[in-house]
Amino acid sequence: MADKKQDKTDGGSSRRDFLKKSSLLVAAGSTVVGGSLNIARAAHSFGSDTIKIGLVGCGGRGTGAATQALNTMAKSSIQPNGQVKLIAMADAFADRLQGAYRGIKGKHGEHVDVPKDRQFVGFDGYKGVLSCDIDLVILATSPGFRPLHIEAAAEAGKHIFAEKPVATDAAGVRRVLAANEIIKAKNLACAIGLQRHHEKRYIETINRIWDGAIGDIVTTRVYWNGGGVWVRPRSEDQTELEYQMRNWYYFNWLCGDHINEQHIHNLDVSNWLLQAYPVECNGMGGREVRNGADHGQIFDHHFCEYTYANGVKMISQCRHIKGCWNNVSEHVHGTKGYADLSGKIFGSNGEKIWEYGKGGGGGHQEEHYDLFAALRQGERPNECDYGAKSTMTAILGRDATYSGKVIKWDDAINNKQALADFDAFQSMSDEAPIKPDDEGNYPVPVPGSTKTIVS
Repeated sequence: MADKKQDKTDGGSSRRDFLKKSSLLVAAGSTVVGGSLNIARAAHSFGSDTIKIGLVGCGGRGTGAATQALNTMAKSSIQPNGQVKLIAMADAFADRLQGAYRGIKGKHGEHVDVPKDRQFVGFDGYKGVLSCDIDLVILATSPGFRPLHIEAAAEAGKHIFAEKPVATDAAGVRRVLAANEIIKAKNLACAIGLQRHHEKRYIETINRIWDGAIGDIVTTRVYWNGGGVWVRPRSEDQTELEYQMRNWYYFNWLCGDHINEQHIHNLDVSNWLLQAYPVECNGMGGREVRNGADHGQIFDHHFCEYTYANGVKMISQCRHIKGCWNNVSEHVHGTKGYADLSGKIFGSNGEKIWEYGKGGGGGHQEEHYDLFAALRQGERPNECDYGAKSTMTAILGRDATYSGKVIKWDDAINNKQALADFDAFQSMSDEAPIKPDDEGNYPVPVPGSTKTIVS
């Protein structure tokens, strides 16, 4: 692992040393793209100025992210006299927008200034938000729309906080990686909601492992096993597209399966630790208990074995089945011991040799503290590349479990299959990308016969 410690950030210092100072990756480039006005705006150090934000996607995570962005005003040690104001909002559904508006305003009052003419409903609502005088946009719609929105925000010259995952297919990942070239050229910030990168317990544990606490890394194990999530019943007045949008978690074009939407967190921690991405994956999965018409397309369990170029294996489990062993965690085994990456290190004989102790978590809030502090200091953190590549890691696993084949990274990331044309949607009367059969069931992958890679 010695070579991993010396991987370079854009600024030229080692990533390990940089992470000891900050969990943010700062993009150093400031090439002019799109005119000098965008560069001047992006290069501005906000200091104590008001940072104006917009929100695209007003579900639970969008509401939470906007609230956490506004919460940064309370941490005066990092944001001296700095104000944050939410001034524009958008969602595909008016009821979700209004619910988020009431919830956020109830907590932050006068710092929520979103009159009706800055409330945008519909598929093109993001355009309205980006046309407003905002400094930063929070992107928190269902993941399938994230590439379109990241690209548009980059072109508009806005700083970005985007929830994970950043795509649901390889075409979307490639689009995000291309958009990040615009982001870096315009010297914009782009934070991604993989919040473990901002938790002190993870940062300290990983630093100690990079320092040799468990010797050379042999294997990682990562888990997101739980009971599952909500189902929203179909109503008589819904179009098929609205039904799928309301139940986005169960449709791959919107969610990418729970290996992508949830398990990405755990997969990303292994990638972060190893400073690399898998070169291939094999896996298995299926629909054991969550197999009704109201469960769309996705599997309820996945088991993957990922292989990195240096031979290290990552064993990955994610499951949505009630009454089973539940666990959300990441672990690593080395030649001299092993670790729970959230803050515990053990020797080869099983004795605990270090523990972070209490605290050090709260990443959903910490990622906003870090982002807004960086903006006020004139820094431009960029997490887009690893956000995109950890998303691709999850998609690689899905390709393997759906097909039952060994899938290579290079084949997966160059996959020509696109799950939907996200630029084309105009209204809820539009045709949905997939359709149910006469019994109301949706097409479900069948390992051994489903082809997941189109060259």
